[in-house]
Amino acid sequence: MPTTVKAYAATSPTDPLTPFEVERRDVGPKDVKIDIKFAGICHSDIHTARSEWGPATYPVVVGHEIAGIVEEVGSEVTKFKVGDRVGVGCMVDSCGECENCVAGDEQFCVKGMIGTYNSVGKDGQPTHGGYSQAIVVTEGFVCGIPEGIDLDVAAPLLCAGITTYSPLKQWGAGPGKKVAVVGLGGLGHMGVKIAHALGAEVTVLSQSLKKQEDGLRLGADHYHATSDPDTFKALRGQFDIILNTVSAMLDFDAYLSLLRPHGAMVNVGLPDKPLSLSMFSVVGGNKSFAGSNIGGIRETQEMLDFCAEHGIGSEVEVIAADTVNEAYERVLASDVRYRFVIDTATL
Repeated sequence: MPTTVKAYAATSPTDPLTPFEVERRDVGPKDVKIDIKFAGICHSDIHTARSEWGPATYPVVVGHEIAGIVEEVGSEVTKFKVGDRVGVGCMVDSCGECENCVAGDEQFCVKGMIGTYNSVGKDGQPTHGGYSQAIVVTEGFVCGIPEGIDLDVAAPLLCAGITTYSPLKQWGAGPGKKVAVVGLGGLGHMGVKIAHALGAEVTVLSQSLKKQEDGLRLGADHYHATSDPDTFKALRGQFDIILNTVSAMLDFDAYLSLLRPHGAMVNVGLPDKPLSLSMFSVVGGNKSFAGSNIGGIRETQEMLDFCAEHGIGSEVEVIAADTVNEAYERVLASDVRYRFVIDTATL
């Protein structure tokens, strides 16, 4: 029988999130039911709850940084058993048959991947995410969380971790490479940790030096304020990779000038307005201006294993569910170091 669980939901673009009950489907043969322990707060949750990326279908329970324990498995499940530590990220299903799904890029499913929230499942029902007590997900979209990572610091890895790991791996961050991370927030601090663990020389580019001590502690070798015009003169032509984690409108030509020939500026932030840059900034040096999405399930599992091997977790502030609206305002004010995580026992 379907199960009703407690949750927090957005009911309109302007009203605060409020307590809610969501119905989870019965566990099918290939399903895994997860007792959610922690759910990270991603800025994408706020955009969706407030219909800033297009109209949401209300009520909607957001949250796609989910960490918990397997509570029940279907009769055909082979990857997981009751009691396993697991996570769910931004996707809960896809067609599984197209060339992208077969290649492990389920996020680019030709028929459209099914998002963890504000989407429609194969059963025709709306999907609801991690700000809840439990979730039922097909086993192919569940990842194992290795021992050695606490569940609270593991939860944000399911979005912030894979969002930074994937482009750093794709563009070859490693020994002998110089990587700049723009912004030291929820994404940026993970970018610093992962790039450092990959063996790259890491520089943080932030508006000010107020987080410099944190940046160096997290693994950065250098830290520069972009509000200082001398920064762009001193660092011209220095980097192989610039990982831009902010959604602000930047002077992209200035940042592209910091790349070496054949370097890449990879963007994971999502500004809400069209960008402007000169093609001379790209052509002059065979540079790349690119974007990166999340990663597929295989790569997400690879990321989790990598983080466990290197002792990497997110820097978190664990909160009670009834403070989620206050947390949203603090995220918007950049008043968190560096990820809020909801303790779902407080629902």
